[in-house]
Amino acid sequence: MLIAISDLTASRFAPLVRSVGRPSLLILSTLLMALAFWVGGLPAIIGISAALPIAVLLAGSIGERGGPRRDGLTGLLQRDGLVRQLDQILHDAAKNGRSTGALVIEIDRFKLLEERMERTSVERVIAVTAQRLEGALRDSDVAARLDGPKFAVALAAVRRLDLETVIQLAGRLQRTLAEPISDHGSNIYVTVSVGFSLAFRLGNPSGESVLQAATLAMIEAQRSGPSGIRSYSDAMKARITSRSILAKEVSEALEKDEINAFFQPQISTRSGEITGFEALARWHHPERGLIPPAEFLPALAQAGMMDRLGERMVRDALAAVRRWEDQGFSIPRVGVNFSSEELHDPRLVDRIAWELDRFELTPDRLVVEVLESVVANRSEDVVIRNLSGLARLGCCLDLDDFGTGHASITSIRRFSIERIKIDRSFVTRIDEDPEQQKMVSAILTMAERLGLDTLAEGVETSGERAMLAKLGCGHVQGFGIARPMPLHETDVWIRNYDARRGDVPCVHLRVV
Repeated sequence: MLIAISDLTASRFAPLVRSVGRPSLLILSTLLMALAFWVGGLPAIIGISAALPIAVLLAGSIGERGGPRRDGLTGLLQRDGLVRQLDQILHDAAKNGRSTGALVIEIDRFKLLEERMERTSVERVIAVTAQRLEGALRDSDVAARLDGPKFAVALAAVRRLDLETVIQLAGRLQRTLAEPISDHGSNIYVTVSVGFSLAFRLGNPSGESVLQAATLAMIEAQRSGPSGIRSYSDAMKARITSRSILAKEVSEALEKDEINAFFQPQISTRSGEITGFEALARWHHPERGLIPPAEFLPALAQAGMMDRLGERMVRDALAAVRRWEDQGFSIPRVGVNFSSEELHDPRLVDRIAWELDRFELTPDRLVVEVLESVVANRSEDVVIRNLSGLARLGCCLDLDDFGTGHASITSIRRFSIERIKIDRSFVTRIDEDPEQQKMVSAILTMAERLGLDTLAEGVETSGERAMLAKLGCGHVQGFGIARPMPLHETDVWIRNYDARRGDVPCVHLRVV
C-alpha cells in the first residue's frame, strides 16, 4: 500500500525535491542558518527552519511555472517540454554528427481498462507505467506523458542509431511494461504498442515533426493488433493520409446513400433451388466507380461507423425479401454479416425485432452471419447476450469464414450456430487438390455429426461446385454461380435461373 501511495504522490513533491537538490540553494540555506544563529541565537534558527520549507516550495513552484510543464500524475514532462528537448537534441546532434529519434508508446485497449476499473486503479496503471518507462531508459533519454495512456521518449543523440537498434529498444520497453501491476491484491496486465521515427529519415527534422512521425507509426502499430511495433516511413504517411481522406469520404457516402447492399445468391447442391441471398456492402463512388469493400470497410471502421453500416445492410436486406415476396419469388432467407461493433450494441435484439416487424417478416427470414474470429473465445457479456437473444428471437445464425478464426466446438454449440460457411481458402481448386478434399470432407463430417448445415463460399468453377456436391456440402455461393448484384438486377437473374434450372446438375453421391 505504501508503494502504491508513493507511486501516485511522488510527483506532487517534485518541485520540493528538485529545489532542495540545487547546490546554490543548499549553500544559501547554510549561510542563512549561520547568520540567524549569530544574530538571534537558537530561537532565530527555529524560525528560519520553519519558514525555509515554505520558501523552497514557493521557489520551486515559481521555477516550475517558468520552466517546462510537468504532468501532475506522473511527474513526466508534457508534450511541449518534450518537443523543446527534441529540438535541443537535434541542434546538438547536427553539430556533432550524431543521430536521434523518438518513440510514442500507448497502452493497448485502454478504454476497456477505464470501463472495468475504478479511477484510482486506472491512475495507478498510468503512474506505474510511467515509472517503469523512466527506469528502463538511459539517463540521457527523456520521457514524457502526452495524454491519457500515451507516452513519448526523446532518444539521446548517439553516433549510430539504426532501425534494428530502436526495434530492440522498443521490444525491451514492451517486456518491461508488460510486467503485472499489483492493485488491491490483484494483478493488472497491460500491453503497449510502439511507434518510432528516426530523425535522419525526415529530411529537415524538427522536434515537432519527429514526434508527429512517431505518433503516426504508433497508430500503424495499433492497427496490427496489441503489442505492435512500427517505424515511420514516407510510404506510411501516404497510406495514413489516404485512409484519412477515404474515411471522410466514406462517412459522407453513407449519409448520401451511395453505399448499399448488393446481393449474391446461394444455391442448394441437392435440389439446385435458390436457398437465399447474402447482402454485401458496395460503394459506388460517383467518380471512381465501384470501390472494393476491402478498401472502404477499414475506412468506415476508422470513422466509427460500422454500426451505421450494419443498420443500412439490415434495412436493405429485409426490404429485398419483402420485394421478392411481393413479386412472387420464393426466396427463403437473406444473410447479413454482423460486425463486432454491432454485436456490442445492447439494443441490437430490440432493433432487429423492430425492423422485422416493420417489414412484416418472420425472424427466420433473416440470417445473422458472424465471423468465426468474433465468436472464438468470446467472453463479453453483451456479445453473448445478443447472439443468444437473436437465436431466441428466431433468426438463423451462420458462422462465417469457418476454418480461419479458431472457434471451438463448444462455442459453436454455445451460440446456437445453425450453419457453417466454409472459407474460400478451402474451396479453391478443391476439384484438383486431394488435400483440399480431405480437409473439407473432415469439416463436413464434423458438421453432420453436430447437426449443422454447410455452405461453401468462393465457388468459381463448375468443377469446384460438382466436387463440393459430391462431398456432401449443402449449399454453394460464389462467382461461379453469380456475382453480387444490385437489388433491381436480382429480379431478372432469378427468372433466368429458374428458367434454366433443369440444366443444373444436382449430385447426391457423397465421396467417403
